[in-house]
Amino acid sequence: MKNFLKRQKFSFAIVTSVVAACLWPQAFDTWCGVKLLKLISPAIGLIMFGMGTTLALDDFLRVAKMPVAVLTGVVLQFLVMPFVGWGLATAFGFDGEIGAGIVLVGSVAGGTASNVVSYLAKANVALSVTMTCISTLLSPFLTPVMMKLLAGKMVEVDATAMMIGILQIVLIPVLAGTLVHWLFHKSFERHKAVCDGVLSFISSAGICFTLLVLTAQSQTKFREAGLVIFAVAVMHNSIGYLSGYWITRLLGRFFKFDERDARTVAIEVGMQNGGMAGALANDVLHSATAALPANVFSIWMNFSGSILASFWSRRSPQTTSSE
Repeated sequence: MKNFLKRQKFSFAIVTSVVAACLWPQAFDTWCGVKLLKLISPAIGLIMFGMGTTLALDDFLRVAKMPVAVLTGVVLQFLVMPFVGWGLATAFGFDGEIGAGIVLVGSVAGGTASNVVSYLAKANVALSVTMTCISTLLSPFLTPVMMKLLAGKMVEVDATAMMIGILQIVLIPVLAGTLVHWLFHKSFERHKAVCDGVLSFISSAGICFTLLVLTAQSQTKFREAGLVIFAVAVMHNSIGYLSGYWITRLLGRFFKFDERDARTVAIEVGMQNGGMAGALANDVLHSATAALPANVFSIWMNFSGSILASFWSRRSPQTTSSE
């Protein structure tokens, strides 16, 4: 319950950030002569660095211990979510920047919040961390491909620039953080509670900052289409949860996945890295409007993740055979 309340506080902070950005957009444009949009990528890079400091070599090597489960999750991550995003954008008549933004949300790696939700939901945390690592490592290659394929007719997509952008703001910081953890792992273990608290605060603050700035830049569009985009985000997120869970349960008949694995894949597929999508929309697509779906998705994702974790935390998995 304590962890659940913490997640709700974060969700409240996210909603507050968006409301503040809509009410006082001019306050989040420039500070001390610096355009805040220029700080989005460094903020996401700092979050990714923090994620890297929580990873150990075992998190990457664990792929060899459960390759089919990881492969299933990653394939669903980069197939279900991009195509569902494209389908929803098309069905709701969103073309141009907002449509591309919806596809982009579905095409990025899984969000780091999924690891916390997996823990609270009594899922397979080791599998969750590994899937997040692998999807993040693959994102510089798969995200540009899916964007070019599905959003190329909506906006101009420079796949090479997107690949470089993901390398700079995601992959390099994650690997740098992992290296720091490896070099100072004894200190991290000795002061784990403090490190986790500091990194959690930095990550939460970075996400709220990103939402503040990007929403402030696109608040007019948010007022015009916010409710419809919210409906799209709810459906996108829900389809990710449902497809991840039930496809894994179906495949479990052949590959001996248990319900903990199904919960994990559902969470990993349904929860996207909204910060990464927002940064790429701003830096590569050069559009704060394209970042709007990522902002709305992040708001709903954190709320729904908290509810899902609370629901599953009260229900023991049917079996726990796979880890």
